Amino acid sequence: MFYRPEDGHGLPHNPFNAIVTPRPIGWISTRSADGINNLAPYSFFNAVAYVPPQVMFASTSSKEDQDGTKDSMANIRETGVFCVNIVEFAMRDAMNKTSGTLPREVDEFAHAGLEALECETIPCARVAGAPAALECRLTKIVDLPGEANKVAFGEVVGVHMRDDCLVDGVFDVTRYQPLSRLGYRDYAKVSELFSLSRPDD
Repeated sequence: MFYRPEDGHGLPHNPFNAIVTPRPIGWISTRSADGINNLAPYSFFNAVAYVPPQVMFASTSSKEDQDGTKDSMANIRETGVFCVNIVEFAMRDAMNKTSGTLPREVDEFAHAGLEALECETIPCARVAGAPAALECRLTKIVDLPGEANKVAFGEVVGVHMRDDCLVDGVFDVTRYQPLSRLGYRDYAKVSELFSLSRPDD
């Protein structure tokens, strides 16, 4: 099968996000200028650089109570900071609860029954008990083609790792089984690893 996206795919559901898988989930926490915490998962998320460490996430829709975007991006525009919380399998239901469209004045931490802890380097909350969290300062927001497509890039200025996930100095993802996004309504968890050496190692 071949199709041009502009012509449509003719399938029951868009296959694009099933093709580009698995995708890590950035559980993005922000705080509005009015002091309201927000928490939402984004699967268009990844690390993009080592030195300095940098990450990105994309928001691709908007809400009626925000100006052409969603709460996360609106808050980051206002404050210049955000935190990426890593989602473990055990937190899948709480993560899913925070994916709903809620009014901007609703605190998703409270809505999902999650404890919020203050970050160390930025004025923002993070998810208590998350296996890792990356405190970020905004470097730029890029508008992409499309009505509400925006990408936020941030420099990581603080890193939290849960102690039980560190084994002999290595951050062991099998200790918490990170959740990844597949297509449609599907997810996967990482529970098994294998290693490959590069040819020039």
